[in-house]
Amino acid sequence: MPDCPSQTQTHAEDRGYPPAERQTSWRALPKDFLQDQKAIWLFPLQVAKGKHLLPTLAVIGGTAGLIVADPHIMPYFRDHQGNWDDVNDVFDPITTTAEVIALPASLLVAGYVRHDDYQVSTALLAGEAYADSAVVDLAIKAVSRRQRPSDVPPGKPFDDTFFNGGKSPFRGSAFPSGHAAGAFAVATVVASRYHTHRWVPWVVYGFATAVSLSRISSGAHFPSDVFLGAALGYGITRYQVLRPR
Repeated sequence: MPDCPSQTQTHAEDRGYPPAERQTSWRALPKDFLQDQKAIWLFPLQVAKGKHLLPTLAVIGGTAGLIVADPHIMPYFRDHQGNWDDVNDVFDPITTTAEVIALPASLLVAGYVRHDDYQVSTALLAGEAYADSAVVDLAIKAVSRRQRPSDVPPGKPFDDTFFNGGKSPFRGSAFPSGHAAGAFAVATVVASRYHTHRWVPWVVYGFATAVSLSRISSGAHFPSDVFLGAALGYGITRYQVLRPR
């Protein structure tokens, strides 16, 4: 695969794809990832200067509002757990993780088979976006240590869940949802890169939404966990990973 963006962009246009705003390669991926992380963790400084203020406030406000609403929403899902068994079986966490990862993996294999540099670059960007969102997700989990709804004893209120979960950010912390972050990170790459096929954004964002909502119905996450996870996955990908370089 050529490292030169102009060659890759020409190849993409020849195949009828939209002009590539961002390209990458295996060689560039580690450096790109480190640049992403630097920009992500320095993002609060940009907000302090007045940049990206409106979307940041929208995410913070939406998350805060849902945190207040969480204790009133989750009793419904706990009391009607059996009604969601079929949905939760379809969107089993291990299965959905495999499906989210399988999307860029299949694009990568298909890209090499078809000698399609644009498709290969899309797969690498999806992997980069997934990794970027996972790092941020795990860092917030390690600090918030929020108890999962399923770990709240039956009959007990869903209050005081923050700083009350397990010590491991991989299993014992609910805030934010890693499944939502990863699903929306991958979906945003694919939807952006193939937006000329109008059905693609509907399918990938629809799947990401279904995966995210299933985390609430299964009792693994609160609505605020899912909202923030989805916002992180979308925002990190849209405004950092896909940013022209």
